[in-house]
Amino acid sequence: MTQRDIVIGLDIGTTSTIGLAARMPESVLGVASRPTTLTSRHAGWAEEDPAQWWDNAVSILRELTQTIDPEAIAGICVTGMLPAVVLLDDADRVLRPSIQQSDGRCGREVEDLRAELDEDAFLARTGNGINQQLVAAKLRWIGRHEPDVFSKIATVFGSYDYINFRLAGRKTAEQNWALEAGFTDLATGAIADDLVALAGIPRSAVPPRAVSHAVMGHVSAEAAEATGLREGIPVFGGAADHIVSALGAGIVSAGDVLLKFGGAGDIVVATDKALPDHRLYLDYHLVPGLFAPNGCMAASGSALNWATTLLVPDAGSPGAPKPHVALDRLAAAVPAGSDGLFCLPYFLGEKTPIHDPLARGAFVGLSLSHGQGHLWRALLEAVAYGFRHHVEVLGEIGHAPRRFYASDGGTNSRLWMQIMADMLGEPVQLLNNHHGSSLGAAFVAAIGAGLVSDWSAVGALSPRGDIVKPDAANAAIYAEGYARYRDLYLRLAPWFHAGAR
Repeated sequence: MTQRDIVIGLDIGTTSTIGLAARMPESVLGVASRPTTLTSRHAGWAEEDPAQWWDNAVSILRELTQTIDPEAIAGICVTGMLPAVVLLDDADRVLRPSIQQSDGRCGREVEDLRAELDEDAFLARTGNGINQQLVAAKLRWIGRHEPDVFSKIATVFGSYDYINFRLAGRKTAEQNWALEAGFTDLATGAIADDLVALAGIPRSAVPPRAVSHAVMGHVSAEAAEATGLREGIPVFGGAADHIVSALGAGIVSAGDVLLKFGGAGDIVVATDKALPDHRLYLDYHLVPGLFAPNGCMAASGSALNWATTLLVPDAGSPGAPKPHVALDRLAAAVPAGSDGLFCLPYFLGEKTPIHDPLARGAFVGLSLSHGQGHLWRALLEAVAYGFRHHVEVLGEIGHAPRRFYASDGGTNSRLWMQIMADMLGEPVQLLNNHHGSSLGAAFVAAIGAGLVSDWSAVGALSPRGDIVKPDAANAAIYAEGYARYRDLYLRLAPWFHAGAR
């Protein structure tokens, strides 16, 4: 009889779909990826096509099962961005493109909710404040602007919930999707009817809550035929990408902090205290008994990818080399502080900690002496300033960040990581061959399948890389720069808001 000791993690990411197969306890057997398309039809919008996610998943799973024995697969766990909003009608057809977690269109609806509710009471009850992350705000926008779509809504859930549905034929809403959506009562852990009602939808539209490492269903015959998987493979509840990234990075002790340099910029801290704060989001850690307060900058790697198309005209052409390395080389020749050039990285509005969907990106201080390297370095510094802002907030709340780890694609830029260490004045531990959320998802499947019982064993799948130490010579430059960065938004916010009226 074939030993079933292989697990698959599938990540429905903002810029790509990634699948990883691993044999427990420590062998990555294969990785496959496909690009995804983020569209922004209007300022602050961020949408994707769920059909593309499923097509990517099918293609990736077929590729992985060419090199592993499907009979040996013990389980699959899907992760993805949070909280993307996927809508189905009563025939389970997708009603419109997903509204992504970085979407900032619902500012008016957020203000409406603030006028209706006691925000402090809502924060205490749900663990999260009233902001553009709430699914109720997004659905109210649809009700106002797309009433025909709204009238047909039969199911509301997330990106990885949708892929789970396509794999197993069963609908659930993963626990952290439901929590960040604003539908969960933190004290009971249950999805509350009155919180769902704030979105104007029936309670039946939100599927039952699923725990990440619990079986939510099994691969159906239809999905098996499409993907090459074995029918009956357990499918686990799924997990938010930033939370499984933190797990995959070994963030399992209080004070450990993950800086996630993906399409968005995530920061996650492990703690045994909830301590809700309106500036951040609150999630359950995947390790039972822990919480994972976190923040998300709407545009990080996605802003860099956008900038390459402007700074390098043929960057998006088929077969053209990625220009990031060349731009890093130019930026490395620019001194810390970018010769007085500052950037606000709010190209999709901003989520935490300012929660301003009307904020916009800006380069300030440009002169004819600035070149490509200055623009690129100013953008790298802007994202690092944003992470520093979050670290400051975590300290104010009482989470005491102590150890910093960095993961995902942005860590390939040693310049960016040096800027980050200099900005924090602390060493940053890089993760060697870290496969991000897909690795964490595979480990969740291993826990759920009973292949592993110790959550801390995830470290065997994510060996440590270099430690980037801060350059003390840049400390004063970035201390002054951070103060100016914070002041710049405060000065420009009224202008951003006036322009939106």
